[in-house]
Amino acid sequence: MRIGILGTGTLAGALGGCWTRAGHQVTVAGRSQDKARLLAARLGGGARAATVGEAVAEVDAVLLAVAWDGVADILRNAGSGTGALAGTTLIDPTNAVDHGVGVLITPPGGSGAQRVAELAPGAHVVKAFHLFPAERWGARADRPVTVAICGDDPNALRVTEILVRDAGGEAAVLGGLGRARQLEEAAGFVIGLAFKGFDPRAAVPHVPAGASTVA
Repeated sequence: MRIGILGTGTLAGALGGCWTRAGHQVTVAGRSQDKARLLAARLGGGARAATVGEAVAEVDAVLLAVAWDGVADILRNAGSGTGALAGTTLIDPTNAVDHGVGVLITPPGGSGAQRVAELAPGAHVVKAFHLFPAERWGARADRPVTVAICGDDPNALRVTEILVRDAGGEAAVLGGLGRARQLEEAAGFVIGLAFKGFDPRAAVPHVPAGASTVA
């Protein structure tokens, strides 16, 4: 697939590396052209750097790998307001949370992913890759990582499932984009525990697949 990555940080590098190794065509863009060129060179596999507008043109998917406070600007630079992302699978791994606390900073009842959808009219937004640290992608693991995703467009979900698999995970579709706040709250819970020095894995009971829990 042709994938545009908006952002040049650790998540962009980790997932970009997975996808170039899987044979996808990756184009990188960000606020700094120099950083985009350096990342593309590091990724290899034919990855290239481009402007933000070029990175989202005629692609199968776009990864929005920027900090939450940079989302509006980079989508604007991508031409989202003029429909440049309409019909495109737009993968949102952002966490709109209070750093070090984990409390969501989006208004009650909404989600960061739904805000992304508002900023990019016509884009098929899928929430994914927001829970695990960037270092997880491309690393060997004792067991497969389950990536909870949600979105409203069936084809966008299928595209994201493929990209999750190619990053070494297994996608679990939990429903439409209305579930995004729940997924983002889960990330806030994990972030809050981690910053307080607790292992989030120890705070979640192990429930075998297919089992039911009793309150």
